[in-house]
Amino acid sequence: VIKCRAAVAWEAGKPLSLEEVEVAPPKAHEVRIKIVATAVCHTDAYTLSGADPEGCFPVILGHEGAGVVESIGEGVTKVKPGDTVIPLYIPQCGECKFCKNPKTNLCQKIRVTQGKGVMPDGTSRFTCKGKQIYHFMGTSTFSEYTVVADISIAKIDAAAPLDKVCLLGCGISTGYGAVVNTAKVEPGSTCAVFGLGGVGLAVIMGCKVAGASRIIGIDINKDKYAKAKEFGATECINPQDFKKPIQEVLVEMTDGGVDYSFECIGNVGVMRAALEACHKGWGVSVIVGVAAAGQEISTRPFQLVTGRTWKGTAFGGWKSVDNVPKLVTDYMSKKIKVDEFVTHTLPFDKINEAFELMHTGK
Repeated sequence: VIKCRAAVAWEAGKPLSLEEVEVAPPKAHEVRIKIVATAVCHTDAYTLSGADPEGCFPVILGHEGAGVVESIGEGVTKVKPGDTVIPLYIPQCGECKFCKNPKTNLCQKIRVTQGKGVMPDGTSRFTCKGKQIYHFMGTSTFSEYTVVADISIAKIDAAAPLDKVCLLGCGISTGYGAVVNTAKVEPGSTCAVFGLGGVGLAVIMGCKVAGASRIIGIDINKDKYAKAKEFGATECINPQDFKKPIQEVLVEMTDGGVDYSFECIGNVGVMRAALEACHKGWGVSVIVGVAAAGQEISTRPFQLVTGRTWKGTAFGGWKSVDNVPKLVTDYMSKKIKVDEFVTHTLPFDKINEAFELMHTGK
């Protein structure tokens, strides 16, 4: 058993608490990882807020991490101690019908236990003050050591800087993949990106790589525009600057609507606007943002009858074990940006400050 520090969420709506936790050794087909760097994501904040119906407490959150394998359980063959890895919240077992189908990346092998906050055998590897602590998204990267299933791990280039590539565990991969895998944006396309946070910037990067000729960033926070333009946005607009709905503004700006739109916020009203900003006959809108539980989307069916398509994406459609190492290689060869996404680097004990920075849009 390893004793180390972890940021424990004891209950919903309260700040994280830095505690000493015990991390049990990995069982069969499990891997224990020393986490070197982790990022914070709105998904962690969503669960911490208490709004997530799958949220269990007490829990160790975090799902954008990178580290080094410390030890392996029986039957683990893909990695060995010392390997550099990124934990994966969408695993890839290679055996389930989802993994065998090229149309999806949604491996279901450990979905049920992962959703309940436990390892595939139904138990936890974390204890603190004599209490069992739940796992989160199969990763729990807000701990100096974590245990994950061996199908929830991507072995990456040992030379990769872990404080940067941890972001490929969720946000960057999700936004970039939404463009290249889900939408399959073509050269010369006109694109609209709703929400200019980390995921939105990754979408913009993807649109630029795909050769889009016009990339319109949409956000009510004007402080985000300069960064969006660095990433490739050709223009940025604020919905609050207009008297009419933003979809009408976009349709007018683009002679009938955009070829592709991306919703990167998780707001069902914005999802509707993103669809309705698409061009009749061929426009495609991709939902990337995760809305709160129980919320529903609406539009007039005529929007779809007249040739628009509504799609969604999870982790950008990447089959995780196969593709995360390739994304790291693309970053190392400067095909995709990662460093530019990092705005602040904080010590682990300032993790609550990191959440504050995220909530204030900084």
